[in-house]
Formats: sequence, C-alpha cells, structure tokens
Amino acid sequence: MKVRVLGCSGAIAKDCRTTSFLIDDNILIDAGTGVGDLTLDEMRKIDHVFLTHSHLDHIAALPLMLDAVSSLRNAAVEIHALPATIAALQTHVFNNVIWPDFSAIPTAEQPLLQYAPVSVNQQTTIGTRLVEALPAVHTVPAVGYAIRGDTGWWVFSGDTAKNPAFWAWVNAMPVSHLVVETAFSNRESKLAAKSLHLSPNTLAQELSQLRSGRVFPIYITHTKPSETALIMDEIRQFDAVSLLDGGGTHDIRWLEAGQAFDL
Repeated sequence: MKVRVLGCSGAIAKDCRTTSFLIDDNILIDAGTGVGDLTLDEMRKIDHVFLTHSHLDHIAALPLMLDAVSSLRNAAVEIHALPATIAALQTHVFNNVIWPDFSAIPTAEQPLLQYAPVSVNQQTTIGTRLVEALPAVHTVPAVGYAIRGDTGWWVFSGDTAKNPAFWAWVNAMPVSHLVVETAFSNRESKLAAKSLHLSPNTLAQELSQLRSGRVFPIYITHTKPSETALIMDEIRQFDAVSLLDGGGTHDIRWLEAGQAFDL
C-alpha cells in the first residue's frame, strides 16, 4: 500500500496545502486543497473519498475535483462520511447554490457522486484495503481513519482533542505509521481547547496513553503555517523531558506534503 501526502497543513499559504492523503491510486482520505496538485488522470482514478468531517479545510477541493473529472468518468465517486457530514455537504455545498448537486447529475440514476454513510468502528473493504473509521472529538461530528496495509495499519487521528478511545484502538492494533494532528502551539492552548484541537502539552498527555514498548513513526499534521517551527520545538522539548524523567522518547516527525510511504 502506498500513502501519498497531498496536503497536511492547518491553513493555506505558499507551499501549504490542507489535509488530503492519496491511498494507492483510488482512495482519498479527506479532500483539502492538496488535491489540486493531482493531474486530471490521477483525479479521474479516485473512486472513493473518506471524509473525517465537514470543515472546509478537509472538503475544499471535493466539489472542484468532481467538476474536473465529470466528463472523464462513467461511474460515481463514493463519498464515505458520517451521516452528519453528508447532511452538511447536501445542505451547504452540493445544494445547487454553492455548487451543483452532483448526486443528481448527469441523472439521478447515474450520478457523479454517491453517499456512503459510515459509523465509528465501521470497516469498509475497498479492493484489498480495509478502512476503519475511528473515534474523534471535535467541534462537529468527526472521525479518524485507519487503513490496513501489507505491513500494518496506517492511522490518522483526524481533527481531535483528547480522545482516550482512539488510543485504546492504537494500543490494540499493529500500527505501522501514526499521523496525529497538533494544530496550535502551547501559547495558543486556550484556543486549541476551545476549538477541540491538540497543542504540544495535550499531545504529550495523549502519547502517555501509548502502551509501553510501542515504537513506530508518529507524524505531526495540521500545524498552522505561522506556528509550525514553534510547535515542533515544543514537541521536541517535551520528548526530551520524558527521557530525562526515565520515560522513553517517541519517533516524532513533521509531516510534509509530497512525502510518500509504502506499507
């Protein structure tokens, strides 16, 4: 299984694209602005889009992508999401005001878009891939996702605050790569708490729930462009303190658009 990072920023700026991951060549996890770097041929091969939640930075490119490939496909793109996320798309995006309702275009019998509701802990099989929706804690209904690769699970927290159920799942499974959001620095910890995101201090508390001996790369995503350097410095500091206190350090890295992983 190949995972390609199209976008992983918490906001836009030069060379900063919002959340989207391409799995092999036919599955998207979220549809942020990073999708715009795909070629038309790459976009037309996408058959499934799994959305974590309805916020704009995770869905911004979806209507534009569907429009771009509308004349290149003979089958609908399946949008997998929580019922509340689907309702938000229907009400606020694909409503024939903001964007055409592609669930009825070109015809209701043969649309370009089909919705596939998911629930937490639901597993969906796509070819040889197994995709599981994981619990997330955010300001709107949200999930994370895990995809089973050949060497373990690729796991994405989605946008989330403190989330014990997520870490219980991680502790029980053979995780290969873990992608965790940390949107704000510690100086913005109040804003992080209000918006249900993590900061380095709360990330440290979350990582303390990892079972002893669990070692795999942990990639930090969704950092605000103006705070990325500070966030990563603060994360390195708490990891160093953990080592001094007799704990183990984690293999924590910053996620960057353009990276690709084979699992």
